[in-house]
This record gives sequence, C-alpha cells and structure tokens, in this order.
Amino acid sequence: MELKDLTLRFSDTRENQQKAIFSSLFIAANRLQTLFDRDIPELSLKQFMLLSIVRQAEGPQPLTQLGGLLGCSRQNVKKLAQALVKKGFALLGQSPADPRALCLSPTEKAERYFREDFARYQQEMGALFEVYSPAEVGELFRLMMKLYGGIENLEKKTARKGDDPK
Repeated sequence: MELKDLTLRFSDTRENQQKAIFSSLFIAANRLQTLFDRDIPELSLKQFMLLSIVRQAEGPQPLTQLGGLLGCSRQNVKKLAQALVKKGFALLGQSPADPRALCLSPTEKAERYFREDFARYQQEMGALFEVYSPAEVGELFRLMMKLYGGIENLEKKTARKGDDPK
C-alpha cells in the first residue's frame, strides 16, 4: 500500500480525516526522528530538542518545566539531561529559586555545536519545507500552534475521566 492510497481512503469524511491526521502526526514524527538520528551526529533528536529548548530559555530551567514543554515526564527529561551532561552539552544543578529542583543549562560546547556543527545540517532540514509556499508555511505554523490547543483540550478531558469514580 502506498501513502497516496491511504490518503485517498481517508479523505472522504471528517472522522476519517481526523484518523488520518492523528496517524500522520505519529508517522511524521517517526520518520523525522529516523532521519535526524541517522544524519545528525552526537545527539539524538530528543536530546537535540531538549538542548534547543534550554538554549532558548533565559537561564537554567527546572526539569519538571522542561518535561511539560517537551510533553514527557520529569523522569524522561532527567534521562535525556543526564545524557547531555555526559556528552558535555549541558550542566545539571540546583535551582536558585527552589533548592529541591534540578535545573539544566547549556555549556559552551552546546553553543559551539549549534553555531558550527548543526548549522551545516540546517540547510538540509530546509528541504522539509521546500514543498511549501511562504503562505503555506505560515498557515501550517498557525495550524500546528492551534493543534496544541487541541492537545490541551484532550489532556483536560482525559484528566477529568481519570478523576471519575467508576
């Protein structure tokens, strides 16, 4: 079966389109992770995403907050953070605001990686969006940001279900 066959099969109703979009998000994420992990040295895609978020933040970030941004547990973020520390890309330390909280901050090696090594791969990653016009990129951005609202809505509904006594 080809992707175009699946697209055609799931294009007839809103319910089928929703199923196709949901499946496509998972498939796209897997394909992008495979490409990144194969072609970008030193960091896994998940490590890279965590490091990117930490670099954009103003100051060290608590692991719990980073988990919320990445959509994963504090424990998963801690494992990613420990890998970054071991590779010399980040430092783990106590939060200045809360001594019980662990915070992650980038090192000079991380800055050098983004400035030198990763810059070479950004052009290759640009190929992902070559198939879109500037207006389509803007619309895709708008819709992806709206998707986060849908995810938050789903999280609220499933959290309420978990609270219901049965």
